[in-house]
Amino acid sequence: MALPETRTDRRTTREAYARMVEAGAFVGRRVELVGGIVYEMSPQDHLHAAGLRSARWALEEICPEGYQVDVQMPLSLGLDSEPEPDLAIVRRDPLNYVGGHPTSAALLVEVADSSLHHDRRKAEVYALAGIGDFWICNLVRDVLEVYRAPEDGTYRTRLVLRRGERISPLARPGVSIAVDDLLPRKP
Repeated sequence: MALPETRTDRRTTREAYARMVEAGAFVGRRVELVGGIVYEMSPQDHLHAAGLRSARWALEEICPEGYQVDVQMPLSLGLDSEPEPDLAIVRRDPLNYVGGHPTSAALLVEVADSSLHHDRRKAEVYALAGIGDFWICNLVRDVLEVYRAPEDGTYRTRLVLRRGERISPLARPGVSIAVDDLLPRKP
């Protein structure tokens, strides 16, 4: 999860962030760069991990040919952001992105419980990067938030879907996923 427990006060670029990573500035810490700010991510609790598993399994079933589901892997978005969304459907690269992280995605999914505020904040970065399909598995309210139609750093469309409803990813409009399959089952 991407709870901003600590952050730097100065803004930085992806290039400077990469140098800090290579220099070992964040060894033993999970961090991500969002809008020029380095956020420390909190450890995953069991509910977040269950949500991540549920959503991953559902997305792997409908992943378009030539694409793959990345789990908590960096995306290079703009000059000042390198977020690590919980799930990203990205083009398959024969070199496994050895030359650099993906710069776009067909779909991004954040699984949010205590990280909900931070994950919603990342929507601006995703919209600025032109990510047309961004979902939040909101574990607090047990719903799926769907953000589409990015324009000028905001999403013009926001839908809230509940259990019992279905959603079709923009990358696979002929296929639908049950919201129940994206959210973890509760005991």
